[in-house]
Amino acid sequence: LAALVTADYGQRAARREIAAAALIARSLGVAAHVIDLRFLATFTRTALIDRSQSLALLERGQLDDVTGAAAASMRAVWVPNRNGVLINAAAAIAESLGADAVVVGFNVEEAATFPDNTLQFAERASAALALSTLNQVRVEAPTAGLDKIAIVRAGYANAAPMHALWSCYGDGATHCFACESCLRLERALRGAGCFDRFVAEWEGRA
Repeated sequence: LAALVTADYGQRAARREIAAAALIARSLGVAAHVIDLRFLATFTRTALIDRSQSLALLERGQLDDVTGAAAASMRAVWVPNRNGVLINAAAAIAESLGADAVVVGFNVEEAATFPDNTLQFAERASAALALSTLNQVRVEAPTAGLDKIAIVRAGYANAAPMHALWSCYGDGATHCFACESCLRLERALRGAGCFDRFVAEWEGRA
């Protein structure tokens, strides 16, 4: 792993996400880069950015309602071409560092409603990057075939800095466990039998 890249695109949770990324980078002993993509905020009024809009709050039983509530939640937080811009920016950094891959955290749960979280998207992005980077940077999505329970289990099994995660669409003092992103994390943690451990470690981190 050459570096960890995160971005500020005007999202509510930018401060929290950047701090979490820095903590993860320190835990892994790699450099952390923050890219400024706040121009995206100019072209969207998504609830993820526009605080005058309310975030869609799902019931736990609606997380897999991919044609109803979950689809509506996706549209509420959709930022036009966000993952495309993020991947291309990360690929530019990768090429400059001599790295040959951008690793993304796609998963089957979010792929059900977010088309830019699919393995197909990663493959097509790789095809484009083969022409736009001299060292043919590719996109790797090692978790694309996993649900979040399996990802949490793998994280703990491999001593990943799970305590550093920030799931929330908001920027409160802690995870809200009410927005869709937090609900998915909570379900994964409980499914993996790690919820209490996560909360205790997160609250007790330095």
